[in-house]
Amino acid sequence: MTANRITAKFSALARERKKGLITYITAGYPDLSTTAGLIMSMVEAGADLVEVGIPFSDPVADGPVIQRASARALAGGIRVRDILSLCAGIRQKTGIPLIVMTYYNPVYQYGLEQFTRDAAGAGIDGLIVPDLPVEESGELLGHADHYGLALVPLVAPTTTEKRMAVIASAARGFVYCVSVTGVTGAREEINTNLAKFMQTVRRRIHLPCAIGFGIAGPVQAAAVAPYCDAVVVGSAIVELVDRAGTGDPAPLVAALVKEIKSALENCHDLTSKVM
Repeated sequence: MTANRITAKFSALARERKKGLITYITAGYPDLSTTAGLIMSMVEAGADLVEVGIPFSDPVADGPVIQRASARALAGGIRVRDILSLCAGIRQKTGIPLIVMTYYNPVYQYGLEQFTRDAAGAGIDGLIVPDLPVEESGELLGHADHYGLALVPLVAPTTTEKRMAVIASAARGFVYCVSVTGVTGAREEINTNLAKFMQTVRRRIHLPCAIGFGIAGPVQAAAVAPYCDAVVVGSAIVELVDRAGTGDPAPLVAALVKEIKSALENCHDLTSKVM
């Protein structure tokens, strides 16, 4: 599989001994124009990769904040094609890696081959499909590989080493490590034994590791960063969109991204890449 922008970004971060910041936004909430502005504001504020969420009516991995955003985007008539067009426009403005986070149903309804082809054509670099078990991912993985898209797997503290070994065979780009059991959402404290969890992940999956779920701000980001290559922040950003109401959320989001990126500057590894 040809290396894409995701691989290049993680390689650059490793060379610079820096921790990456992956930010998430729900596409179409409150509207596509605002989404485009938010993505660019996050890029300018220091995000290293951006996840673009495709809303779905039954987002089983998402907490109430992203669930509400998805419901409102769907009520506004957002379509998958609109989001791919949005990404194509963003790609004309920036070379940042773009990752689509969605569920299997929208991809299946669109058509696996057509979705991966159109996503690649829109400049998207990777896919995260949290409700797609690795045992059932072969067809989508084949299409994704064909079009140069990284199908990024998720692993959780409850994932066994045996299962991680299976996931490793289908993993592309990086591995999304869920810091807590449950759904997405900002938390004041993460109680998972990250050292033990991440040592297990590193033994089994030899790709960059990102930790997400529960990262509320710079304090939590700095706490988990020593165990991974990048942190993922989603619900905290969507909450700021809520807080802005009818105003422009971009300044609030940009300020949070800058704070988190600054907090990551002096983080050092606590787990080795080779265990």
